[in-house]
Amino acid sequence: MRTGESGGRRPPDSSYIAAFTLNAVTERKIRWGILATGNIARVFVRDLCLLPDAEVVAVASRTPVAARAFADEFEIARAYGGWQALAEDPDVDVVYVATPHPAHHAASALCLAAGKAVLCEKPLAVNAAQARDLMDRARAAQVFLMEAMWTRCVPAIVRMGELIAAGAIGEPRLVSADFSNNFGADPGHRVRDPELGGGSLLDVGIYPLTIARVVLGAPETISARAVLTPEGVDETIAVILGHDCGALAVLTSSIAADGPCTATVSGTEGRIDLGRDFFAPSGFHLYRGAEPIERIDAPLIGRGLAHEALEVHRCLRAGLIESPLVPWAETLDVLRTMDEIRGQVGVVYPDDIR
Repeated sequence: MRTGESGGRRPPDSSYIAAFTLNAVTERKIRWGILATGNIARVFVRDLCLLPDAEVVAVASRTPVAARAFADEFEIARAYGGWQALAEDPDVDVVYVATPHPAHHAASALCLAAGKAVLCEKPLAVNAAQARDLMDRARAAQVFLMEAMWTRCVPAIVRMGELIAAGAIGEPRLVSADFSNNFGADPGHRVRDPELGGGSLLDVGIYPLTIARVVLGAPETISARAVLTPEGVDETIAVILGHDCGALAVLTSSIAADGPCTATVSGTEGRIDLGRDFFAPSGFHLYRGAEPIERIDAPLIGRGLAHEALEVHRCLRAGLIESPLVPWAETLDVLRTMDEIRGQVGVVYPDDIR
């Protein structure tokens, strides 16, 4: 297998995604295993069911009861009450890891060691050191690994990247993005638990950071302020990223505020407004001045997670161990940025000091 291209701001052309989708029905089905049975796993499997070249053949949970219930819900043939059996299943081509954040590293490492391709929910790991370790393992084993950052794979974001690269808004100068949602979380909720990688940054703040990374690349300066919960995780956080080209990104996230959840990319000659739910938009507006000059539509398949599955399928069939759409360098850049942000605001997880 060969490694895909890493780094850089220009995304792959969307035409190859369309061509791959059209041709996928002629290929052997990609056989999926699902590791963990929470809500995000349910959303992902529902989207997989919309793809003619995808088949879910097995599911694993920490308990046989949870695995069996999930398997019955989606008519999955095999249910395992443990991760090892799924990793060793010879009929599984790729495993989708949907555990809580701190278990991402262990679950992904187990599957990679068994020779299974891995699509791991975002963030790929709790910190950059863990992510680098997974990438080293994947490279050594020549096995595919990708963070399930679905935002990078949805057609509207791919198209946005193409337009910006082509100069549609001139030189990008400002990225503004917010993902704030009042979870109404009591002290026992996972988003307030340091043991589960709680706080807004890893859960929802990663999306504004991803949009900024897509448009501007890795930042040169990082400045962050946060309000912490009594448990010591970030309840609300504000970040300014600086770039040597003169561009800034102003990003916010919260698990306690009802925010706009919007993103805008402003350039010297126009701007792109991704609107609400910018992390999985079905299109966006291109502005010159106060009025939009064009609406670019890019419909989603299902809830939008299907597009990251399509990218996995394309990469596996191309013999890649790394996705050009979600390259390891970009995943690492975002995690390094989150590490620095957490260091500045004083959020420490158990995995940081183990």
